[in-house]
Amino acid sequence: MNSFNSRRSFLASTAAVAAASLLGRTAFAAPAGKFEISLAEWSLHKTLFGGKLNHLDYAATAKKEFGIEAVEYVNQFFKDKANDSKYLAEMKQRAADQGVKSLLIMIDGEGNLGDPDEAKRKQAVENHYKWVEAAKTLGCHSIRVNAGSSGTYEEQMSRAADGLRALSEFGAKHGLNVIVENHGGLSSNGAWLAGVMKKVNLPNCGTLPDFGNFRIKDNEWYDRYQGVEELMPFAKAVSAKSHDFDDAGNETKTDYLKMMKIVLAAGYSGYVGIEYEGSKLDEFAGIRATKALLEKVRTQLG
Repeated sequence: MNSFNSRRSFLASTAAVAAASLLGRTAFAAPAGKFEISLAEWSLHKTLFGGKLNHLDYAATAKKEFGIEAVEYVNQFFKDKANDSKYLAEMKQRAADQGVKSLLIMIDGEGNLGDPDEAKRKQAVENHYKWVEAAKTLGCHSIRVNAGSSGTYEEQMSRAADGLRALSEFGAKHGLNVIVENHGGLSSNGAWLAGVMKKVNLPNCGTLPDFGNFRIKDNEWYDRYQGVEELMPFAKAVSAKSHDFDDAGNETKTDYLKMMKIVLAAGYSGYVGIEYEGSKLDEFAGIRATKALLEKVRTQLG
């Protein structure tokens, strides 16, 4: 076995263990049995891509428009700024000015951490380093990554675990979690991704269960409730995906009450991030509808 595949140095593992308690406290902010509500930036992707909102104004928008005081960034909206210390300082200050917490950065487009080509896998890991450092600068607890791979079920599990382990060891040196979202392919198979977590076996490598991203391919779907239940033991964040709502304000694809019972039964008491992706309501109305539903469920479960 080559050095990259086998690297799990004593110092990195020790750093991961040392960081574990801090990471846990950062990710889980609410009292036991409760949860707080955050806003994923992707909820406003049409507004941002359309030039109607500046990324630098996102934290203020979360607070002023929706009364939300914790945000989850998406790297697509400041793709070329990961190494721009002045820009990151401005982001951090604007969030601080509003009393808004920066929780994590969702990372896309930096290569497959489970790439079957070892050199490409290593490069993908290194491509994420700058985002670990940017997240640390912003005061985040995690970066969210994808576990893209190819090959057999077992091969993909080994390859994804290899890349995630290497990146998590780097993250531990910065006090950062590396968390994986169910995001298509085998990552949308709850049992597979839980198996990857067990294979990595580092305290700062975890999951970000998304209520809706359980399409494996074409029309092949994994049961969303089973998937979330399988991923919650490793969760350091949760994504409340929403699309459409009925007349009673309930999400039409996901039973939020049932889903949040699963989330809380796992002992989770951190932030649940609104990620509205619907088209019937505009993004601002969709965010408000999702927030109202989460608040209603929180009251029912309280």
